[in-house]
Amino acid sequence: MKKIVYLLFLLPFFGYAQINGTAQTSSTSNDGYEIDGNITGYDDSTAVSYLNQQTGVLEKQTIIVKGKFTIKGNLAEPSLIVLVLGDKPPAIPLFIDNSKITITGDKSDLDNVSVKGSKTQDQFAEYSKNIKPYEAMFAEGAVKDPASVAQVEKISGDFVKKYPSSYVSPIAIIRILQSSGNTVEADKLFSSLSSDIKNSSLGKYVDQELAVAKINPLGSKVTDFAQNDTAGKTVKISSFRGKYVLIDFWASWCGPCRRENPNVVAAYKKYHDKNFTILGVSLDQAKQAWLTAIKADGLAWTQVSDLKGWGNEVAGLFHVTSIPQNLLIGPDGKIVAKNLRGEALEQKLGELLN
Repeated sequence: MKKIVYLLFLLPFFGYAQINGTAQTSSTSNDGYEIDGNITGYDDSTAVSYLNQQTGVLEKQTIIVKGKFTIKGNLAEPSLIVLVLGDKPPAIPLFIDNSKITITGDKSDLDNVSVKGSKTQDQFAEYSKNIKPYEAMFAEGAVKDPASVAQVEKISGDFVKKYPSSYVSPIAIIRILQSSGNTVEADKLFSSLSSDIKNSSLGKYVDQELAVAKINPLGSKVTDFAQNDTAGKTVKISSFRGKYVLIDFWASWCGPCRRENPNVVAAYKKYHDKNFTILGVSLDQAKQAWLTAIKADGLAWTQVSDLKGWGNEVAGLFHVTSIPQNLLIGPDGKIVAKNLRGEALEQKLGELLN
């Protein structure tokens, strides 16, 4: 995950303070930004750190002295940072720009930290407040009820329409992709953004995600493919026509895949006698490691692989660049859902098969 996008996905799990208050008119300057903090309750020499945008590692910026600290820098564009006081949560997310920014609050009440001076932060706080009741939906494998999905789309769409020139708007579009995968609406909103925002770091990321989503959109028919199973027998995806099939991309060496496998096994056991099956596509290279993992994880469904690792031809056909990843196709061979994990997989199957 690149740059601030990493933080966007991390925030719901890291636990962060909600920023209250209204930002004053931004005094954006080419001289850079200055963050002046006045957070009481911390001992002198307490570290003030940023969460690295790529690795999630805390990087010390300065220390607190008599409740105060100052951080200076220069940004090429407004940027999301995560400020951590000490070495543990809660964290303070800030969408800062090149302006003079003041942060005021107390250690005992970080939920009510006041931030003033950044127009971009003001917009970020507005969107965050509106979307907060639905943030659990952005966790991997979260169950997504239709009413909440509709609300996320409405809140996010309204924000983008209100602020087409805001650096925060791409985040709203990402939330739509996370919650509903509605590429039609996301693409429409992205087209409405100003050129500066489209060419921002987040804007380019959204553009990239939309391009990938359009390759295998919901409702499209999967291209027929064939690959050998564990016994060397050729298996075609078209041979499963008439059933719901989860095409599951994984590998024995993939930690997240192995941790997800119990969920996939549970879904298979619950629905395999209701016109549902799974076709595992492994990105392994070593056959024995592949076979051992299948047995260890209890994967009772058909498994195929050409043992070319990331060069797997089926993975290339679907532009798979990360795993675990999956596609759920219907009896007619059309894609009905993508990347269902955890409870979300069973929930979707329940909707379709019960």
